[in-house]
Amino acid sequence: MPVEFLGYAATNDGSETRPRSGPSFDPDYTVRLARAHEEWDWDRVLFAYGSGSPDPAPATAYVAAHTERLQLLLAHRPNVSYPTYAAKTFATLDRISDGRLCVHFITGGDDTEQAREGDFLSMAERYARTGEYIGIVKRAWTEREPFSHHGWYFDFDEFVSDVFPAGDRRPLVSVGGCVPEAYAVGAAEADVYCLWGEPLDRTAEQIEAVRAASAAAGRAVPPRIQVAFRPILGATEEQAWEKAHGILAAIKTNRRLSVVPAQSTGTRRLIAIAGHSERFDRALWTPAALATKGADNSNALVGTPETVAQALLDYYDLGVEIFSARGYDLLEDAIEFGRHVIPIVREEAAKREAARAARRSSAGGGTGATPRGMAA
Repeated sequence: MPVEFLGYAATNDGSETRPRSGPSFDPDYTVRLARAHEEWDWDRVLFAYGSGSPDPAPATAYVAAHTERLQLLLAHRPNVSYPTYAAKTFATLDRISDGRLCVHFITGGDDTEQAREGDFLSMAERYARTGEYIGIVKRAWTEREPFSHHGWYFDFDEFVSDVFPAGDRRPLVSVGGCVPEAYAVGAAEADVYCLWGEPLDRTAEQIEAVRAASAAAGRAVPPRIQVAFRPILGATEEQAWEKAHGILAAIKTNRRLSVVPAQSTGTRRLIAIAGHSERFDRALWTPAALATKGADNSNALVGTPETVAQALLDYYDLGVEIFSARGYDLLEDAIEFGRHVIPIVREEAAKREAARAARRSSAGGGTGATPRGMAA
C-alpha cells in the first residue's frame, strides 16, 4: 500500500511555543511554507479551520496559484454554509488547482467552539448532519441534471451546478472522530479516516472499529487510515529529548493557549493516555497533551530521524497509509522532516510492499491490490 504525508498549511509562523511575528494571514509566509512542503516531497497540506481564523478557502486558492504539485486539503465545517454552496466552492477551487483539492469535513467536538458560529446541535446530531452534508456535496459534484433533496437537516428542490471538479474524478474526502457516530459517517462517506496519534494498541483498536463499520455499511474497501503526530527530531537521541523538554517548557509558558479543557472524545482520550504514562512504544511522548489540555494534535514522536521513521513504520504495519506531521517551528520542522524522515519511510514502506507482493506471487494469489488514490 502507498504511504503519504500531510503537512500543515499555516497562514502565519505562530505555534504553541511561539507568538506569531505578523498578522494572522501573512501571504509571504504562507507561500514559503507551502513551497517548502512541495520541495521536500510532502503529498499535501492541511488548511485548518477555526471560528476566528483566516478563511481557509481563499487561502487554499492563494497557495494553489503559487504551487504546482502539492495537494491541498481544505478543512470545512458543515455548519458554516449550505452544502450546495460548499460544493460549488470546492469544485471551483479544484478547477483553480487543476485537480489538487481534497476536503476534510469537520463535525466539531467542542460545543463552545461550534456555538461561536451559531451551531448548537448535539454531537450526535452534528455527525448525522455531516453524513447528510457530504452525500449532497458528492451529488452536486457528479450529477448533471437537477436533483432535489428532502432530508433531516437540508431541504431543497431542483439544484444543479454549473461547475464541476477537474477531470473525471471527485476530490478525496476525509473525516475523523473516535465515537461510533464518527465511524458510521466515515464508513459511509470517507475516502480517508483521520485519527490522532495514540499508542499502537489503541490505534489498532480504532482501525478495527473503522473497518468493522465499513463492513457493516457494505463497503468492499474501507477508508484509508491517517494518523497525526508532532515530530521532534534531533541529531542524537539525547538532543531530541532535550529539544522535547524545551518545547514542553515553552508550551507551559505560552499565555495565549486556552485554559479551558477541550470537550471532544478525542482530546479526552489524549489526556487520559498522557495521565497513564509519558512514553509509549518506540517514541510516542504525551506530556504536550496535558500541557495543552488535549488541544488538537498534541502527541509527539521524539528521536533521531531514524527512530521517528521506524516509529511511523510501526503504524504503517498496522495499516496506516497517511501520516500527518506538524512541528513547532513550522517551516524549519517541515524542511527537516521532509529531508530526513520522509525518504526513510518511503523507502522502507516500498520494501515492505515489494516483499508482500513477492509472497503473494509465490503463493499464486496475484497482487490482490485495488488501485488507491483519488476516488472516482
